Amino acid sequence: MLLVIDIGNTNTTLGFIKGKEIVFEFRVGTNENRTSDELTATLNEITSINDLSRKDVNDAIIASVVPNLVYPWTSAIKKYFKIKALVVGEGTKTKIPIKIENPKSLGADRIVNAVGAIRKYGYPVIVVDLGTATTFDVVNSNGEYIGGSIAPGIQITSDALFTRTAKLPTIELRKPERAIAKNTPEAMNSGIVYGYVGLIDAIIKQILEELKQMGEDVENIPIISTGGYSSLLTTSSKYINTIDRNLTLNGLRIIYENTTK
Repeated sequence: MLLVIDIGNTNTTLGFIKGKEIVFEFRVGTNENRTSDELTATLNEITSINDLSRKDVNDAIIASVVPNLVYPWTSAIKKYFKIKALVVGEGTKTKIPIKIENPKSLGADRIVNAVGAIRKYGYPVIVVDLGTATTFDVVNSNGEYIGGSIAPGIQITSDALFTRTAKLPTIELRKPERAIAKNTPEAMNSGIVYGYVGLIDAIIKQILEELKQMGEDVENIPIISTGGYSSLLTTSSKYINTIDRNLTLNGLRIIYENTTK
């Protein structure tokens, strides 16, 4: 069984994969102060809850946007499973030409998403990852990663509203029923959610226009969303046509296969 770990800014997702099937996944909060011993205990708890023997896991791969957590996680995996984890970017093979100014600056999560999208949906393809940050990643018809955009995530946007205004309450984000709201919490929710969907669609529209200028056929281009807020935001988008919550985990599996086979 392969353990894949996606270390994000807010959450860390662990997927346990047998063959090409995700047997189960587990999400924990990302904390830069966690030690390898604490993470070893976390692995023990996760495997115990899911009736999994440590001997069942024979390899692991990690993608991280939090550099300080790479060593604690690799150390914990070595302690608990007695295996050395691969880390995306350190000799791993994506098999995607990266056509940006500084390929080494590209976040591991973004290239992993691109790998997963190409394998499942072909190319050209656009991936929108709706997490702590919202990233837009573009692969052209030659299978080349050509860049994208980064925007603040919806939670960062809403937190700014809560903390910078004296009288507005903290609310739980959910799909709004209407834009013309009848009370303050509903007005905030509709403004944040519909406003953020507008941001997403405006960026996608601009990306599509630029792809057309490059001579790309964008008529039926797959536009995939993933990340924790994909279910909340995607259904109201004019452009996103598919939600794939497991895109990053499957992308990690593919990079593992590319590197080891």
